[in-house]
Formats: sequence, structure tokens, C-alpha cells
Amino acid sequence: MSAPALEARGLVRRFGGLIATDDVSFQLAPGARQALIGPNGAGKTTLINLLTGVTRPSEGAVLLEGIDITSLSSHERVRRGLGRTFQINQLFPDLTPIESIGLAISERHDHGADFWRVAGTRGEIVDEIDELLTRFVLIDAMDRPTRTLPYGKQRLLEIALALACKPRVLLLDEPAAGVPEDERHDILAALAALPKDVAILLIEHDMDLVFNFATRISVLVSGRLLCEGDPKSIAADERVRAVYLGEDAHG
Repeated sequence: MSAPALEARGLVRRFGGLIATDDVSFQLAPGARQALIGPNGAGKTTLINLLTGVTRPSEGAVLLEGIDITSLSSHERVRRGLGRTFQINQLFPDLTPIESIGLAISERHDHGADFWRVAGTRGEIVDEIDELLTRFVLIDAMDRPTRTLPYGKQRLLEIALALACKPRVLLLDEPAAGVPEDERHDILAALAALPKDVAILLIEHDMDLVFNFATRISVLVSGRLLCEGDPKSIAADERVRAVYLGEDAHG
């Protein structure tokens, strides 16, 4: 049996007397489509920061494909195959999508700021840039400064940049947050088309998106895992209905 793509073991994070994450253990299977949900203040962001190395745990461990990465920095975890997007995008506002993606791919190859010269001599880099621009419907905006793009396009670009790092595990932190309704279909299509071999953990408040995307859902309440299961069982769970979904949610 293969190791989980990502695993949390007894994660605890204390901020003074506040316990933000309380003995959380869960597994993300290879190729999973899993969602993490919970009410505001449940500790979702703290948990994601623990998994990605932004915050160090007070107790517990994080494993990537069976290897303990608890002591590694965020940058080292990206190198090992753990990618992430953020609630508020972390884009370069003055770069264009083609420049941003080219830079991300070149960083992966250790070429850094020399990416245009390198890209011009390596067809596979040009092909990868083109594939990502096409996959995320950014071809028509590839030469525009990122700050001028509609917000939905900016969210698509952030997912494209995460994929440019070739993750085997990708954490998507509210990819639809702030996206106008008429741009959301591109986000939904992009999520549906993510590579099947990449394990995805989706953190999201939009329950329609969650139930359409995930085959497994983890529910976090007050820093602890309340329950896990398939979408049907989560929607029917009375505890979940009481704290989050509401009595009439999804039947």
C-alpha cells in the first residue's frame, strides 16, 4: 500500500493560551479530491499554514508521501512537491501572465531571473508556458499586467503558477473567494481539469463548489476534526448541519 500523499499526525498549534489547532490527524490519498470545510474561526487557515510550513506546530508532524517534512521551510516543501494557493492572491502585479509563468517554471529549473534567455533556447519551457496559459484560459490576457486582469483571471493565474512548480500535492485556499458570479465558471472548469495524479485539498466556503468537486470532505470545528466522509454522508450528518451547513443544505 502506498503512503498517503499528505498526512497530518496530531497537529497542535498554540498561540499563548489559545489552541488554534487541537490534535488534528488526517490523510490525503494520492490523487485525492478532498475538501476541508468549517465555520469562520474553525482553524482552517492555521491548519493549512502548518501543512505548508508557514507556521510550525507546537506538537505533531507533517508527512509528505511518507517522509517527515515538519522541520522543512515552505520553500523546501514546494521543492518536495507541496504546492499552495492563498485566500488573497500572491501575484506580481506588474508582470504579465506569460512572464509570471515563465519565471515560475525557470525557478523550478534553478534559472531564476535568467528565465527569458533560457526559455528562448528550450522549447519544452515554451511549450509548458503555452500549455498552462491554454489550460487556464489566459491566452487572451497573457501580455497584460496582472493588476489589470479581472479578478477571476488572477485566481486562474495563481492556480497556474502553483501547477508550474509541478506539485504532487496542491492545497487550494478558497480559489473562488471574491470572484464575481459571471467569472466563476472558469474557476470550476479549471478545478475539474486539474491533473488526476495531483492530490488536491480544497479549502472553501462555497458549498456548491465543495460538493461538486470533492469525493471526500473533512469538517473542522474549533480547531478539531469533527468528522470526515463522502459528500452524501457529510451532508446528512446532523452535527455538520448544526454547526455549518444548515438544516436545508443539500437536502
